[in-house]
Amino acid sequence: MPREVGMADIKVFGVVGAGQMGRGIAQVAAQSGFDVKLLDASLELAQQGVQRIAKDLTRQVERGKMGADERDRVVARITAIADYKDCEDVDFLVEAATERAELKRAILQSADAVMKPGAILASNTSSISLTKLAAQVKRPTQVIGMHFMNPVPVMKLVEIVRALQTSDEAYNVTRDIALRMGKTLITAKDVPGFIVNRMLIPFLNEACFALQEGLGTAEDIDKGAKLGLNHPMGPFELADLIGLDTVLFIAEVLHREFGDDKYRPPTILRNYVAAGWLGRKSGRGFYDYSQEKR
Repeated sequence: MPREVGMADIKVFGVVGAGQMGRGIAQVAAQSGFDVKLLDASLELAQQGVQRIAKDLTRQVERGKMGADERDRVVARITAIADYKDCEDVDFLVEAATERAELKRAILQSADAVMKPGAILASNTSSISLTKLAAQVKRPTQVIGMHFMNPVPVMKLVEIVRALQTSDEAYNVTRDIALRMGKTLITAKDVPGFIVNRMLIPFLNEACFALQEGLGTAEDIDKGAKLGLNHPMGPFELADLIGLDTVLFIAEVLHREFGDDKYRPPTILRNYVAAGWLGRKSGRGFYDYSQEKR
């Protein structure tokens, strides 16, 4: 049986998915000194992801929070790729694709087929069973959940989720990587929604039901959460940031797995997703972002 990698072996960090979450993970990994490979469905998409990271870091330079030399060093550590064959030298890989079980399974299987023995496969899933994902690859002991919060460069929390099969070594390496990234850790059992979304989804659902019933406007409900509950963002601002399609998917998973109506998705959420109003990423959700600079 191949030796699993230890923290000292982690040199090349892979990220699958150049969207908002994947870009954030790649940026933080590069800032932590790892050489990063950012993979997406096409080289153009992966390159656009690197360009967006460079743009975000340039804003930090303009605000005096980072030097231009440091920005250039970070960006130089990130390589855009579009072929899993280029993951042969990756020591630790995180998939950050859309929250769909079949897609995440296919990504992990593709990476598993080419990565070196002992390398670790992590998923950024916020609701899907790690035990089920691990059962679909040839290295189940090296599969783990590494759930970053959005936006990754800002949010301190990483939720580590152990599959039933996850080895102690894989857990220890994942923990050490998160600490090297400057993150604060919590560890969750492999139960739908884990810790954060187990609490969050009923809150977002209830806000949607309140809006649907005309209890208040989206603005009033958000203001009530921020000023009455001391939340930094209101539920609709947060849902728009996460993506309403992702919120709906997680709610459906929790409702199906637990059979508890407190997780049932409200009609208004289903309708917004059906309309393509997915939040910030589509330009419209509970709020209109069409005038914001992209």
